[in-house]
Amino acid sequence: MLRVAVVGSGPSGVYTAQALLEQSRVPDVRVHVLDRLPTPYGLVRYGVAPDHEKIKSLQSSLRAVLEDDRITFVGHVGVGDEGGLSPARLKELYHAVVYCVGAAEDRPLAVPGEGLPGSCSATEFVSWYSAHPDAAADAFALRARSAVVVGVGNVAVDVARILARGAAELRGTDVPRAALDALGASRVREVHIVGRRGPSQARFTTKELRELGALPGVRIAVDGAELALDPAYAVAAGRPGAPLPAVVRRNLDVLRGWATDPPPTTAGQERRIRLRFFLRPVELLERDGRVAGVRFARTAPDGAGGVRDTGVYEDVEAQLVLRAVGYRGTPLPGLPFDPVRGTVPHLAGRVVRDGAASPGEYVAGWIKRGPTGVIGSNRSCAKETVASLIEDAPLLVGREVSADPLGALRDQGLRPVEWDGWLSIERAEAALGRSLGRGPVKIPDWSGLLDAARGESR
Repeated sequence: MLRVAVVGSGPSGVYTAQALLEQSRVPDVRVHVLDRLPTPYGLVRYGVAPDHEKIKSLQSSLRAVLEDDRITFVGHVGVGDEGGLSPARLKELYHAVVYCVGAAEDRPLAVPGEGLPGSCSATEFVSWYSAHPDAAADAFALRARSAVVVGVGNVAVDVARILARGAAELRGTDVPRAALDALGASRVREVHIVGRRGPSQARFTTKELRELGALPGVRIAVDGAELALDPAYAVAAGRPGAPLPAVVRRNLDVLRGWATDPPPTTAGQERRIRLRFFLRPVELLERDGRVAGVRFARTAPDGAGGVRDTGVYEDVEAQLVLRAVGYRGTPLPGLPFDPVRGTVPHLAGRVVRDGAASPGEYVAGWIKRGPTGVIGSNRSCAKETVASLIEDAPLLVGREVSADPLGALRDQGLRPVEWDGWLSIERAEAALGRSLGRGPVKIPDWSGLLDAARGESR
């Protein structure tokens, strides 16, 4: 029997477990899927916006994999954390370990004032409205009148959309009670989504972009002069030029439909989202000890696919600044790490130590390839890693490991949450929702999740 630990129960971890079961060269495989949280699904549970029900429904397919008899979910077990398991200990318990730990840290803006109160990462905001137990329930009071989201990818669009949505529209989702109340009392009336490059280089999808225009009571504004700075914009408008990728042309068509010059002002209780381009943040401005705005440098195309500063600056008022400029991996104690790439060095998924593949240690997902691709990209990534693992299997199975890894974890003082515990959490969240006259509502704190996993009422 080949015993494998997969560290991480998000898509990359579940797809790795699935690929292990689907391969035919080693018929007798048992997989333990470990997670620091007592809940499975990773970013599908804690990173997908609550109003994106179609993407959240991916949990059903992940669930089908985790319910296979050959797979055991082992939640509430940290790896590399204080009090958790070390990679060396995991190698004693399993023939092979696949690390699917993602890229959890946001990239900073690296500008003065970034540490001011009111300046946060988009991930912190997403974790708050997604009820991640590491996020404080009162983390965002939303007393700001104006918010700036730095970044022009899907995460930036998600957080802007949630800021602009009415609480009544989110009541039918699993947003936690405190976050829903805060969104209902929000004073935010204007949200700026800002990128340092042009609209043709933005990373959002057309679907995400169009969703902004469908928000009730929200006006979308785009500065026509900023669109015109982008050489691709003239091509999209019908002027001669190199053919544009389909997604770029669609995005520019949507943006052109919102373009005004000058952009309108916000009226009454109407909320407005402004999409801004060719602005690079250089400083967060302070007033009374909090963030009060962002100073941007105006950029322009440099003719080589990048941008250059023009020497012109613009200040945008904001009492809330959220950065959404990408992610990077963080070192896992006990594993090698490339600080430049933010990944674990590997060869076709095999962890590399001191220039050579380390037997029995593998990586998949963002910690392997960096924060690129969409959820589906993790399938092919996982299959490559599993192919390497299975090729190594004849050597791996010859090593003696624990016959009862879960018992060994308990002997070490850990209290794993298995699948039955997760089902208890689901039931508790459904009961919480019923008590509030809603569908299932997420439990937002560690103690509540662990009590629910053990069948204890609060």
